[in-house]
Amino acid sequence: MKQFQGKVAVVTGGASGLGRSMAERFAREGMSIVLADIEPGALARAEAELKAAGAKVIGVRTDVSKGAEVEALAQKTLATFGAVHLVANNAGVADGGNLWDHSVADWEWLLGVNLRGVIHGVRVFTPIMLAQASEGHIINTASVAGLISPPGMGIYSVSKHAVVALSECLHHDLAQKTDKLKCSVLCPAYVPTGIAESGRNRPAGLQASREKTAAELAFDANLKKAVRSGKLSAADVAQKVYEAVRDERFYILTHPKIKSSIQCRMEDILQEREPTNPMRG
Repeated sequence: MKQFQGKVAVVTGGASGLGRSMAERFAREGMSIVLADIEPGALARAEAELKAAGAKVIGVRTDVSKGAEVEALAQKTLATFGAVHLVANNAGVADGGNLWDHSVADWEWLLGVNLRGVIHGVRVFTPIMLAQASEGHIINTASVAGLISPPGMGIYSVSKHAVVALSECLHHDLAQKTDKLKCSVLCPAYVPTGIAESGRNRPAGLQASREKTAAELAFDANLKKAVRSGKLSAADVAQKVYEAVRDERFYILTHPKIKSSIQCRMEDILQEREPTNPMRG
């Protein structure tokens, strides 16, 4: 996208963290903003604060794991602003531990938000944006965990690897259809956000039915520590996202130091050797 002024952006997970920062960054470019989030209080605060800063914004309470709610989000966007030009499928949650310890509810929660949320966003908004025949951009938030496979992060990595694959296929599908609608996949490392406390929004029907294992407790502690120590802020990442959309770049790798681990994984595959632990060395 080259023109942002007067255009419309939809951001899921938009009430806090990366989503909130992306919304603020695109609002500074003169875009109207639709904030979608599952947390009503945080959503209301974000909407009020963006309005106070001069943005045109609405908040729409949305559970992205449910297709009907994403469809309603699209209809509310069109009814309010008449079009949509940028969609950031950003909502995400985190959980970890040994793969065999996870319950069906754990898988349903993680894949529902992290993967089905992106699937619904692409499924619902892409036809609308194609029909508009104007320039636009779709941003799917994955993670460096979608490019490497760390121990203790299997359930999260499965969801994020799927988002990377989905996004790469979307890029090819769009390229065969149009030169006006582009997409990117965002793969950040640790950023100081509230993802370490994402369990606060876990649906009642998908709550864990047992005490956490030692591996799960260790993941929680390590994630909180890593998130707090993140070298880039959410605003820093949002700036990199804006630049990637402006420059029409597909891969958004915000933490260059992780590239050596990504390269090592690719070489493991090509040389048909056992996977290297990316958390060592």
